[in-house]
Amino acid sequence: MQAPHWLALFGLILVGWGLLYAMALPPDALELSRIYGADFWRSICIVAPDQAGFAGLFAMWAVMSAAMMAPTALPSFATYDDLIASGAGTRQGFVQLVAGYLAVWLGFAAIAAVGQLLLFRAGLLSPLGQSVSPWLTGGLLIGAGVYQFSSLKDACLSKCRQPMTFFMQYWRATRWNAAALGVRLGALCLGCCWALMLLGFVGGVMNLAFMGLATLIMIFEKLPDLGRYLTRPLGWALIAGGIWALFPGG
Repeated sequence: MQAPHWLALFGLILVGWGLLYAMALPPDALELSRIYGADFWRSICIVAPDQAGFAGLFAMWAVMSAAMMAPTALPSFATYDDLIASGAGTRQGFVQLVAGYLAVWLGFAAIAAVGQLLLFRAGLLSPLGQSVSPWLTGGLLIGAGVYQFSSLKDACLSKCRQPMTFFMQYWRATRWNAAALGVRLGALCLGCCWALMLLGFVGGVMNLAFMGLATLIMIFEKLPDLGRYLTRPLGWALIAGGIWALFPGG
């Protein structure tokens, strides 16, 4: 993994996390938000979605998606690298694979940015993208928890956990096949992780600790030996958290 294409990929991931660190809200500011509530949010409205606009929110979600999701696909990228060593793949194909994969998540970023704008204008999100509604919080948690048990999630995970089988199934001897593989891999990854990514509206889209924890969970869930022991317990935990958010005194 010392070849130039790997150095470029890890450089992209590090730059992404560096940008997330720069954008993240400091812990002391989070504490001030709890103390001063709406007055605090108004004092920092320069970062509000209405001020940042769609372009600003899209850029934030694009960086976040790339930084969080590229590490979860490293086993698949490494498998393609093995195909390069065997003569089946190329370094140009590796770049196409990664580009196709990230293109899918750029599409997700656009949808998430629109969703954040709409939820903010409806009064359900703070200016920094965190839910201020127990109903939204509970709904996102329960929805993500239920999705953990869905057949679609299971089908996507099964392919993500067996990257060599994935490449053998969809390999075609065409010029842009690697890019097509990247798009397909990105779609499978999206099928695995979209609901967990939307929990950024619960943990805070500017919360670096939450983003780091979510990334680790999504990485572990795609590992064939560990992931199958994580998916369903995580689902039950999310559902329980959603119920608690809706009925904290219950």
